[in-house]
Amino acid sequence: MTIDPNEFDDIRPYNDDELPVIFDELIDDPAFQKAAESVMPGLPPEHLRQQLHACKSKTEFQKKFCYGILHRIEEEHTDGVTLDHSALPDQRRAYLYLSNHRDIILDSGFLSVLLVEEGMDTVEIAIGDNLLIYPWIKKFVRVNKSFIVQRSLPMRQMLEASARMSRYIHYAIGQKKQSVWLAQREGRAKDSDDRTQDSVLKMLAMGGEGDIAERLAQLNIAPLAISYEYDPCDFLKAREFQLKRDLKEAYKKSTQEDLVNMQTGLFGYKGRVHFQMAPSLDEFLESLDRSLPKQERYAAISAHIDRQIHLNYRLYPGNYAAHDLLHRSTTFAGRYTMEEKRRFTDYLDTQLAKIQLPDKDEPFLREKMLLMYANPLTNHLAARL
Repeated sequence: MTIDPNEFDDIRPYNDDELPVIFDELIDDPAFQKAAESVMPGLPPEHLRQQLHACKSKTEFQKKFCYGILHRIEEEHTDGVTLDHSALPDQRRAYLYLSNHRDIILDSGFLSVLLVEEGMDTVEIAIGDNLLIYPWIKKFVRVNKSFIVQRSLPMRQMLEASARMSRYIHYAIGQKKQSVWLAQREGRAKDSDDRTQDSVLKMLAMGGEGDIAERLAQLNIAPLAISYEYDPCDFLKAREFQLKRDLKEAYKKSTQEDLVNMQTGLFGYKGRVHFQMAPSLDEFLESLDRSLPKQERYAAISAHIDRQIHLNYRLYPGNYAAHDLLHRSTTFAGRYTMEEKRRFTDYLDTQLAKIQLPDKDEPFLREKMLLMYANPLTNHLAARL
């Protein structure tokens, strides 16, 4: 199938030869200057312009500007970030890393840094246009190797946009030999019950050639399990659960809430963070029963990806303590000390105290937060059966 790269011009990352013009547009934007000042205080705009223009590629830009910020976040707001890539020994291959989703920015950001430290290339990142609330953000993410997922479209246009994005991902992996990161579902699982949406697989199968399994096999899909010891946005997610319960359809998440989630995720405490690669889907897709109806094939593939992610979670004492607290049991008491349990419950109390609501339902909010930390263990145990 012949693909015309020009059809992706308004969604793809910028080409390296386009960067000088974009750098100037960013520096001339007062909103970008204000954002840059917050992370690089005291650096005059013209000095920043010179430093940007010294970057001749997107990867150079990432290493010079983004990685220092990400390393600072790791040092100040985590207890270490690690990667195990051993399930994918061929480091020359371009993969579609399909992962659960915990943080809007850091899931893909930490992954890129870890891959570079392993001697591999960074990933291109799928990012929803709902997060691109200012013109400078859309430009910035495309400099940072992101491509745009168009979400706010009428149904017919949405199908066309999905097909184009699928063609782009096939093009990136098959022709550019560029690895891609994509979340297994639209948005984050608020309760950490990570499940692959069949619609994501259907989108991916719009591109390529052959049957469903053959089209997906062309993407070298590798499930990726991301495990944060603590989720700094947990109290915001719990608050959203109560608002949805109380207001139902009247509740609509605002742009300001998205910004607060991004900022809290970046600068909140995360404890230990681990990225665990699972084997690629190659063998599974090859063995898939082609006689199954389409919908059952998608369901089988989704279930396999989910099992691989659930099996490869890194579980922390708080996950075991949360499970016992949620179920009022001592089943996993051997997996944490009393000090570790106290640390987790103190953390939970601190996070709950941050929730501001006129009719704050603390038992409901506490249960939702316990569920967020218990679900990875619940799913891990089920995957081992």
